[in-house]
Amino acid sequence: MNFSPLLDHVLKHITLTEEEQSYFVSLLNVKKIKKKQYLYEEGDINKGPAFVTQGILRAYSLDKNGFEHVIQFAPPGWWIGDMYSFIKQQPGRLYIDALEDSEILWLWKSDVEKLYNQVPKFERFFRILAENAIAAYQGRLISNLSFPAIERYAQFCNQYPALIEHLPQKQIASYIGVTPEFLSKMLNSPSPK
Repeated sequence: MNFSPLLDHVLKHITLTEEEQSYFVSLLNVKKIKKKQYLYEEGDINKGPAFVTQGILRAYSLDKNGFEHVIQFAPPGWWIGDMYSFIKQQPGRLYIDALEDSEILWLWKSDVEKLYNQVPKFERFFRILAENAIAAYQGRLISNLSFPAIERYAQFCNQYPALIEHLPQKQIASYIGVTPEFLSKMLNSPSPK
């Protein structure tokens, strides 16, 4: 298994000795997830943070009418998880599945705690991830409340440029909060001059 993408990602935020890197790698678990297979379903307890090395995962919720609301896409190099479930160790609220054959590296919650004790720099690393996630979710909330669909679509394209060609419009529509029909009509209408 090639741990370089994750180590490179970590080393952008903190400095580690070779020994610390080896200890971190020793705690990692590898999981392959087939297309349409779940990493978590609503009600599952999140075992730990997951880093995508191959494929694309998505996190979504289902409303009482069975409509999907995509919260996040995670291409290679992104983290994904149900943070509520992970922090509280309570049944999760999200479904996380693979949109194509995927592979992740993940840590047990207990191993995250060991990592904090053995290599305290990882508390800083995961704090940086949490701060970035909060800022991203806050920006997305403001966007969903304040911007028209065409601007939300433009922001999606900016945030996930590599995914535009890989995802069906249905998934993109769910992420930006419109129906697939509305998105199709919006994208096919002539732009104003």
